[in-house]
Amino acid sequence: MKQFVTEESFWELFPEAQIGIVVAQDMRPADEVAEEDAAAIRRRLSEANGAADQHLTSNTISQNEVVAVWRDAYQKFKTKKGARCSVENLLKRVLKGNPVGSINPSVDIYNTISLKYALPMGGEDIDAMDGDIRLGITEGGDSFLALGDEEEAPTLEGELCYRDNAGAICRCWNWRDGVRTALSDDSEKAFLIIESVDPARSADLQAAIDELAKMMSEYLGANIFAKEIITRENPTMVIDE
Repeated sequence: MKQFVTEESFWELFPEAQIGIVVAQDMRPADEVAEEDAAAIRRRLSEANGAADQHLTSNTISQNEVVAVWRDAYQKFKTKKGARCSVENLLKRVLKGNPVGSINPSVDIYNTISLKYALPMGGEDIDAMDGDIRLGITEGGDSFLALGDEEEAPTLEGELCYRDNAGAICRCWNWRDGVRTALSDDSEKAFLIIESVDPARSADLQAAIDELAKMMSEYLGANIFAKEIITRENPTMVIDE
């Protein structure tokens, strides 16, 4: 059995945070996704790039409320210089007229949700995890190789990150995913995370995980093993048996 565990060190920093989790199992490999479904996912991603404009009221990325709350959040823990919330990176592309393109069906689905709701989102391969996945402040030195990099970049002391027994999974909370647990074309089990630090957006978070679960089921034939919102009062959940 594997669990997702949010540690007290996280809640001490973000007592009102909410983390939406969808666990999708038995996903179709990318090469078995029907072309009509793959095309529908790409269309939804394109629409989400357009929908993201509603969240961008300023041409200065940091002055948009959905980004500003994360800039503030990142001041509360140690980060690598220049690290930014994942949704800021997506919205910045939209702002510059460089829409987020297709990668693979599962990643396209979670980018669609992230753009539409302007909430950071990530996805990990459960089968690649070593034990439970934990979110909390680390003592540093956790092994980590970021997607697209060639050299390891271990975590810093005081950094907030997702990690398992083998090292970090995503650094600086939701900045960059690692190679080791990244979703691939052949992943069967996905741990999908949507984060919110703004209590006023609870309804958006619920809508986001509902739509995410529906898309994973409809287009990838996934069985939704779990769908839950993690809070300080509900800090752990089973993600795999």
